[in-house]
Amino acid sequence: MEGLFEEILGGVIMFGTALIMIGLGISQWKSSEPVGFYTGEKPPARETLRDVKAWNRKHGRMWVLYGLVIILGYVIGSLMGDTIYAAIPMCGGVVLPLPLMIWEHHRLIQNYRKE
Repeated sequence: MEGLFEEILGGVIMFGTALIMIGLGISQWKSSEPVGFYTGEKPPARETLRDVKAWNRKHGRMWVLYGLVIILGYVIGSLMGDTIYAAIPMCGGVVLPLPLMIWEHHRLIQNYRKE
């Protein structure tokens, strides 16, 4: 019974976190004003971007994908059963995408900022 409670609690936390990321992505996708990437980062001014809609959609898509990767990592880890190795996909789904997302954000800055 104790293992089941931990499994449910872990699922609620992981899915809740993933839903926050997916919700953030959807809101960025639909935003008409330029969005920022980092917490506390001031979004670029509309005049400094070549295409605000594309900028927002690509950032939004990135966050939605991140939420889906979190869910996928949790599901894979859960399927592995009660083993220490189950933590690898669970934690990897949260941590490993972050450097890729930062890299993608900097690539988007190069592609969408006006010279």
